[in-house]
Order: sequence, then C-alpha cells, then structure tokens
Amino acid sequence: MAGHSKWANIKHKKAAQDAKRANVFTKLANAITVAAREKGPDPEMNPKLRSAIAKARAANMPKDNIQRAIKRGSPDSGEVFETIIYEGYGPAKSAFLIETITNNRNRTNQDLKSILSKNGGSFAQEGSVMWLFDKFGKIIINSKDKDQETLELDAIDAGAEDIKKEGEETVVLTKPEDLYKTTKTLEEKGYQIKESGFDFVAKNPIEISDQKEKEKIINLFEKIYENDDVQEIYSNINF
Repeated sequence: MAGHSKWANIKHKKAAQDAKRANVFTKLANAITVAAREKGPDPEMNPKLRSAIAKARAANMPKDNIQRAIKRGSPDSGEVFETIIYEGYGPAKSAFLIETITNNRNRTNQDLKSILSKNGGSFAQEGSVMWLFDKFGKIIINSKDKDQETLELDAIDAGAEDIKKEGEETVVLTKPEDLYKTTKTLEEKGYQIKESGFDFVAKNPIEISDQKEKEKIINLFEKIYENDDVQEIYSNINF
C-alpha cells in the first residue's frame, strides 16, 4: 500500500508539473501570436516578436509550438487575440493590474471575476487603479562579461531613463514610446536582449506587515496567474 501511495503521489506531482508547463506554454504562445499580429511575422523586423520568441526558447518551448503561434498571428488565421488590462483590489487595500491576452473577452472576464470573488479580491472601476502606476518600457540585457560602464553609456545614448544591474542582467527602463527604438539600437550594438516589453511600476508601494494578509494576497495572485489568459500581474505591494 505504501508503494502504491508513493506512486500515486509521484503521478499526481508529475501531472501538476505537466499542467503548469502547459499553462506557461499557452501564455508564451499567446504573447507570440499577439506580437506577430501587431508588428508582423518576421522576427528580424519585429523586436516584440523576437523578445517573445526568446522567452519561449528560454522556457524550452518546442520549435513547432513557436511556429504555430506565429502562424496563428496571421490575419488569415481567423483568430483574433486582444490585450486587456483589468484593474482590481485585494486584501489589505492592495491594488493590482492584470494583463491578459485573450480570444474571448467574455470568458476571460467571467473567469477572473470568479477567481477574485472566491479569493478576497474584486474588479475596480476603470482608471481607479491605473493612475497608481507609471508605465515604462523595460529591457532586460544579458550583461555577463560586458563592461557595465560602457553598457550604461550605450543605453543612455539609446534612450534609457533608468538602468539597474541585477546579477548577470541589466534592466533598462525607457519611456513607453521609446521601447522598440531603444531595443533595436542596443541589439545593433551587439547586446543580447533577454526580454523587451512594457512594465507598470507602483508610484507609492505599500508595506504589508500582517503575515496572514500577505499570504492571502500571494494566494490571490497565484490563483489569478493560473488562468491561461493572464500574462502579468502588477501590484503596489512591496514584499
């Protein structure tokens, strides 16, 4: 019986890991599809698509999946995906933005509403949360073996607003309208771009001292992120 129980636990764990991996691949594929639809299917001419493909490869997403996601972005595919940002509140006056990519707005809306209502959250009125955040372009560069001073000077020349070294990576923030120009300029200078996209940064992050409230917020965010349509969650909580 003990052996059977152990095998059952192993199967359950593997199933959970497979489901999580499938969830990640779905999110990555949706991002690739939207990038291909917005800026074209050629990665060489589409920095947003290059970034989405790079993230997919880093997650070991199969090449066939990537190609299918690009083809799905063609106007001839018959599928229409859109990016929607939902605004919400959670425990302890937490505020957050939920970035989604969906081909069924009604489904996504109902699924998220259900998740929020069951986990101490709620949708917020449009605009009531968004103003709490500043929007930036965000570029993550593999800066290992790169001269940091030279990199920072190149980033400033390319349009960087802020630069921060994080381990073997350097994060470059830009004005939203400068994101793709800055990304392209840094790529042309030979820098390896690991990620390029938009980011929302809370103007006034808040601290949560109560451990139970922290756990409630983390649980809420985990439940939200399990939804296949959810790409990112931005919060005003400083953990």
